[in-house]
Amino acid sequence: MKVPVFGARLVDAGESLWRRLQARRAWPWVALFAFLWLAATTWTYPLLLPDEGRYVGVAWQMLASGDFLTPRLDGLPFFHKPPLFYWLTAASLALFGDNAWAGRLCSVLAATALVTVFYVFLRRYASGGAARRTALILAVQPFLFGAAHYANLDMLVAALMSLTVMAGADAVFRREQLRPDAAALAAMYVAAAAGFLAKGLIGVVLPGGVLFFWLLGRRRWRAMGRLLWWPGILLFLALTLPWMVAMELRHPGFFDYYIVHQHFQRFLESGFNNPHPFWFYVPVVLGLTLPWSIQLWRWFQPRGPMQTAFVPPAHRIEQVDRGVLRGLMLSWLAVVLVFFSIPTSKLVGYVIAVLPPLAWFIQETFEQREESTAPGARASLVRHALVAAGLCLLAVAALVLFPQRSTKDLALALAAGAAPGDRLVMLDQYAYDVPMYAGWRGPVVAVAQWDDPKVMRGDDWRRELADAAGFAPDRGADRLWLPQRLQAYLCDPAHATTWLLAWLDEADRHPPLADRAPVARTRKMGLWRVPAAETVNGCGETPSSAPE
Repeated sequence: MKVPVFGARLVDAGESLWRRLQARRAWPWVALFAFLWLAATTWTYPLLLPDEGRYVGVAWQMLASGDFLTPRLDGLPFFHKPPLFYWLTAASLALFGDNAWAGRLCSVLAATALVTVFYVFLRRYASGGAARRTALILAVQPFLFGAAHYANLDMLVAALMSLTVMAGADAVFRREQLRPDAAALAAMYVAAAAGFLAKGLIGVVLPGGVLFFWLLGRRRWRAMGRLLWWPGILLFLALTLPWMVAMELRHPGFFDYYIVHQHFQRFLESGFNNPHPFWFYVPVVLGLTLPWSIQLWRWFQPRGPMQTAFVPPAHRIEQVDRGVLRGLMLSWLAVVLVFFSIPTSKLVGYVIAVLPPLAWFIQETFEQREESTAPGARASLVRHALVAAGLCLLAVAALVLFPQRSTKDLALALAAGAAPGDRLVMLDQYAYDVPMYAGWRGPVVAVAQWDDPKVMRGDDWRRELADAAGFAPDRGADRLWLPQRLQAYLCDPAHATTWLLAWLDEADRHPPLADRAPVARTRKMGLWRVPAAETVNGCGETPSSAPE
């Protein structure tokens, strides 16, 4: 059958790339392929709310304020997460502008680094073929593709935890092969420190757990002791303690809030968002790694890798026993999956770190078929890759054709109409992306029932702002208003031009918006403008308790 010209060229290009990947120094091509594939479509839809708007918004405020030590939300100290993602994203925004592509670049680079380093690790200790297959499977997994297209901490944290595991395993293998291991140990502690600065203790505990249970299963007691390398511990402390100490000195109470509340309470308690059963992640991971995950059934076939103890031939002295590698991958997958299944609160992105070992187990099914010269093994790999890539692009197309919640259009309308001295108010909501898209460098007033005890029992934007205001009470008082304070402000003839952002279906509940048409609107949200000194509805009914 005659192959279409375009299809033939595509096949030729793929074969050319595959030949390049067979070269000894192929990792730059792996990195280039992964980056171009993952970064090509991240600009096509605006930042999604709430997560992308929140994290990119905090990075933008770092850049706008020039304060790169304290993460801030609406100018208030925001310690839900440590600063590494914000630092990297602020640098990206400074280089490439205030846009979604720059906002997502940190996640893209983290995914690219994960694919590339995993390729290098497997090429050294497994085989070139296994490394190529695993890199392809990992890069074209819909789960990883989606994580790289999402500007939050999950992709960065997963990559850093994975790099820590690989560096630790590299140190163990080097020691066993009587090769120098100091550089690998240093890399492990640097990656662990970066993981700590990206997500806190979890960036250290999880990789440590993976390596511990792997070495425990192998009874490598001396290797465990070797990983507790005192120069590495000092290096870790030198990289992580300065920011922690600076925050405690600048914002007393930081340590208790950041370590006790954000780490232990969130892990152990059930009062947070997104409660799910223990088994939640199993169907999620299998579903989001389709079509690749279908191949896992081959592990349990009579001639599958598990039953046949399939071991491909070794070609280099660095290669290690295949059972040892499988043990590492099993510990990696199980520790991450079980750890995040324990707490009630579960988010899909928490388990991105299981994707490398999962890709490894999937590639072994293809590897066994190729080594046994099973007909169509290479074609099956290509078909799976094309289907997976198609699913990834369909997901992007869906986000473009069916826009999700975003206030970008309202922010652009605000930027076009606002003047110096204007005030911005958000009613019963906080649209995280508006300041960046509008270039709004002043304070944003958030109006809600801040005196309601439910605020401090919740896990939403109200709790975030209320917690942040606790570290800067004076600034918090300027930004967190009760409804009656807004009414009193707008009834004062001296008020400035005020822009109000509110839900369309709740506009009638707010007297200042009654009988006033929004100047811009989306499907669910509107932007209103109250000119300076203009009277609003309800001024004659201002509660006597309104502040002066």
